[in-house]
Amino acid sequence: MRIIVMGTGGVGGYFGARLANAGHDVTFIARGKQLAAIREGGLRLESPRGNLHLHDVKVTDKPAEAGIADIVLFGVKLWDTASAAQAIKPVIGEQTAVVSFQNGVVKDDTLRQSLGDKHVIGGVCYIAATIAEPGLIRHSGTMQKLVFGEYDGSSSARIMQFRDACTEAGIDVEVSANIQRAIWEKFVFLVGLSGTTSTVRTPIGPIRANARSRAFLRAVMDEVVQVARAEGVALPADYADDRLAFADQVPATMSSSMHNDLERGNRIEVQWLSGDVVARGVRLGVPTPCNRAIFDILSVHAEGRPA
Repeated sequence: MRIIVMGTGGVGGYFGARLANAGHDVTFIARGKQLAAIREGGLRLESPRGNLHLHDVKVTDKPAEAGIADIVLFGVKLWDTASAAQAIKPVIGEQTAVVSFQNGVVKDDTLRQSLGDKHVIGGVCYIAATIAEPGLIRHSGTMQKLVFGEYDGSSSARIMQFRDACTEAGIDVEVSANIQRAIWEKFVFLVGLSGTTSTVRTPIGPIRANARSRAFLRAVMDEVVQVARAEGVALPADYADDRLAFADQVPATMSSSMHNDLERGNRIEVQWLSGDVVARGVRLGVPTPCNRAIFDILSVHAEGRPA
């Protein structure tokens, strides 16, 4: 497949490298120090699923140079979604699919506004991967799964082709017939993990082990569930309990990309996570006091470390 990775961060860098290593034609879109490092020394992965060093990497900061894509893996930070969608318009052909593996549930609405409905397929990723240093992606744990699907539930040729490409690359993959629900299922845990690890400033282990913070984690996730149900997404009323049980199964050292960004003094995505839950709750008449507390507290760091 002809694959373009828009945003060579932890997610795009990891999955793009696996696909390139399997022989697919992958072009990475990067910028700054990441672009310079990949041009000079290639792209490296450190992972319990196997290390990798790609020496001959197609990388650019100009999407228009990449040509028409079969699939665009879209992985920029949420605040860059609209501008990045405009930037990739030259790579969009008649059958090109754009699949966002970003956080949040508003991402695809933004992509549709720029690219049109037919080019957007839904996607969710499960991985803990970050840029350890320019040119190096570090994967924590063994989880590395992609879930994607057409919004109409069809098994289109492009979906099946991408599934096969992922399988060839050793990526755990699932095609979903209800991708909207799959995105919200991920969102429930993501908001809980991101919000609590960032406000408490610790990985998930101590949070789930403390009775009060554990109850707070469950309440944060339950607010997301109730907002989803009010939106018409068919999540079980007790789905927060399911996600709390899942939280008990992940490594105690697991954190979130938002927590990592916070610790580095970088801009954080709280507006599109707990902030989005709050905004939807206001619109739908669903109380979200725990997510409001997270949004209010972390708003001080929303644009990066305060001066």
